[in-house]
Parts: sequence; structure tokens; C-alpha cells
Amino acid sequence: MFDKFHDECGVFGVLGRQDAANLVYLGLYALQHRGQESAGIASVTEDGRIVSEKEMGYVADVFTPARLARLPGDTAIGHVRYSTAGGSMLCNAQPIVAFTSKGPIAVAHNGNLINGGELRSQLEAEGAIFNSTADSEVIVHLIARSKKPDLESAFLDALSQLQGAYAMALLAPGRIFAARDPYGFRPLVLGRLEDAFTVSSETCAFDLISAETVREVGAGEVLVIERPEGTPIVRVIREGTAPREARCIFEHVYFARPDSVVFGNSVAATRQKFGAQLAKEHPIDPQNAIVVPVPDSGVFAALGYSLESGIPFQYGLVRNHYVGRTFIEPKQAIRSFGVKVKLNPVQHLVKGKRVILIDDSIVRGTTSKKIVRMLKDAGAAEVHMRISSPPTSWPCYYGIDTPERTQLIGATHTLEEIRTFIEADSLGYLSEDGMLEAVRNDDDPRELYCTACFTGKYPVTMDKSASLHSA
Repeated sequence: MFDKFHDECGVFGVLGRQDAANLVYLGLYALQHRGQESAGIASVTEDGRIVSEKEMGYVADVFTPARLARLPGDTAIGHVRYSTAGGSMLCNAQPIVAFTSKGPIAVAHNGNLINGGELRSQLEAEGAIFNSTADSEVIVHLIARSKKPDLESAFLDALSQLQGAYAMALLAPGRIFAARDPYGFRPLVLGRLEDAFTVSSETCAFDLISAETVREVGAGEVLVIERPEGTPIVRVIREGTAPREARCIFEHVYFARPDSVVFGNSVAATRQKFGAQLAKEHPIDPQNAIVVPVPDSGVFAALGYSLESGIPFQYGLVRNHYVGRTFIEPKQAIRSFGVKVKLNPVQHLVKGKRVILIDDSIVRGTTSKKIVRMLKDAGAAEVHMRISSPPTSWPCYYGIDTPERTQLIGATHTLEEIRTFIEADSLGYLSEDGMLEAVRNDDDPRELYCTACFTGKYPVTMDKSASLHSA
């Protein structure tokens, strides 16, 4: 899937290694899929100052050896960002650095504060001056203006005023705080690299630096990584207290890397289960058929569909991985150019075949329509679209950039109308029950995941007009 949802943000932090900034760079590199708009790293110098480097663009382009050399110290955090319509500009890049009465701090935040607009208006009325349009800056002001006597209690005070989704790392001299919102919308994990500790949005970043995954940061939990006597330790300063968890199911459907473990489940294994269940719910005559994924997020679901149905899996679509966000299209009109530059069918595989096309979602439907047409132009006899999630019918207010409901084809069209629009020979979506069964363990309560984008059942009530856009 591409050009349908904007990738959300990724955070990473290390305490206890002299090459902390370099390790954060590698961690952000592994989390690049979570945000391609900007990248930033902040570190603590030996004399207790916080220095930072951030820029628009990809991690590997932003962080030259010279830039990394300007980030000394054994404690650092980093951030990759893709705004959810909140403004693509350098002032919104993170980490956000501030110098407060509680000492210097830097904040890296993934999520969306549904009361961010309300908090910002209140802070501005009290004289606060904002330098960005990102809701993450609200957190910095709440900490700075807290009447609590120290940073730890001020951070907890600030968090107590937030509503919505957040997974964040806060950097201070000698410390990294890691926090998740009480519902646990966004993922955050704790890792260990020898004597050092690290936090990350996903476990795939630990694999790259050979760190060991220790555990998830719990929903509503706040940890502090510190060195009271030289050796880093982890201390819990807030326990989770929410009436229920509301983990974002779309992490498993699309966002997370398949080699990560998110919310305790392997993403690759979960997607494979989605595909297997999809094959049970929406079978196709196997005669002369092949299963083809829309790369890359449809690959494991397609594999699951193939294994369950016995229909051969084929890479019938090849993705060009080297298309940047600034690709300039030629002036002359070329039909479906935007899709063709990213995907191309393998004609000898699809020609004359009944193609079962597997994707993770359909949002507006325009991309799916172009892919179906592309396969038929390449000679596919039939194209049967199978989606490894239910129809996306409601916008997300917790950190994922979905369009307004009027622009979601699942909200405005019937199943048959969607099938007709995308020109597929048949269309089948994974059921909500089938999706949830794939991520549930035997002892899990049913309401463990947020499925608001499919059901409209929002775990946290929000006033949309009061919400700032995600960091």
C-alpha cells in the first residue's frame, strides 16, 4: 500500500553508550518506514547541555558523519516524522529541545493529542509562545510551566493533562523517560545493549544494533532510565490505570515492519493469519489462479492466503523502491503514471491468470483501481481483490492520517459499488472478527485493540475541532 495513509512517527533512545547518537541514527534508519518527512537526534554533552541536529528528509541524507560528530555523549534520543496533515516544515521536526527551570529537555513524540488544540489555546492565553504547529510542543510547555518541584513530577503532571495517543521519549541530562498513554494506542518497547538501555517504537530497530528486547512499555506506564550510581537502571514511576487497552490494530495491518514484534505479536505472523482467514472467508476457484500481493504490506497476508488455499503465490507486481517523495512527473499526461512509476506487473506471470490480488486496505479506491487496470492491461484474465482488513470507514484521531469520512470509499459506497469502481471481478474484505482473532491470545479480553477506523467506536471521546495534528 502507498499514498493512502501517511506513515506515522518513530522514536528511539539510548542511555549508557558513548556512541549513543550513532546508535540512535541506526535505530531511526530501521524506523524509517514510520516517517520520511524529517529526522532528528538530540544528545546530552559531558557538561550537561542538550544539542540537536534535525532536518527535512530521510535519515541517511540528514545525518552525515559531520552532523553525527556534533552529537557527543552517551545519552541520546531521535525521531522520524511524517505529519498527519499538521504542517510539513522544519519547525515541526523533532526532538523538540527546550531550556526550562527543570533543566534542559528534549521530547520525541509519536501520536496525536485530541485535546491538543484546547491545551494550546489555554497556554497561549497564559502567555506561552509556540514555535511550531505540532501538538508535541504542548507537552514541552506543560512541563516547563508545571508548579511541581522537579522534572520527574513535572513530566507526570504534564502527562496527566493529555488526552489521546502518545508514545514518547523525553531526554534530560543523565536520564531518558519513556511513556505510553493509558490506552496504549501506539507501541513502545524497552531494550538492552550490554549495560546500556534503549527504547524504540519497534523491535526491528533493536535487531539492527544487536540489542535485546526486554519488554513492552506498558499501556499508561512511565519509565525512567537513569544512572544513580554509574550503571544504568530502569525505574517505573507510573503504572498503567486505564479501564481498557486500545492498541492500534493498524500497526499490524500496515504500519509496523513485518520483522517487528508489536503488542506482543509477530507482525509477519499476524499478517499471515489475516491472509489465511481471508482465504477461508473469501475463497476463489483455484483453477488457473495465482495469489499476488501489492508490495510490500500485502506480502505476508498474500502468503497466508496462498498457504491456506493451496493457490500458488507469485510476485506478479514489482515495486520500485527508489522513488522519493520529490519525484517530478513529466508534463505530458500518462495514464496511471503515479502508480506505474512505483509498481509494474510481471506480464509472463499474470497473463491469462485468475489473479487474486491481496492488499491491506482500500481508502479512496483510486490506487486499487489503477492496479487492477494495470494487471488487466498486462493480460490477467480476471482480478479478484482481497483486503486483509475490514472496510476503512472512519477517520483516525489518534495519530494516523486518514481522510475525512466523506473521502473514504468504505463509508460512502456499498461493497458492490466499490467492486465496480475499482473494476475488480470480485471483492472481499476480512471480517472484524477474523481480524481480531488473528491478534488475540487465549486469555486476551475482546476489547484489547482500537478498531475505530473500521467501526467508528472511538475509545476516547474527542472534540475534533480541538485537536492539533500529530507529531
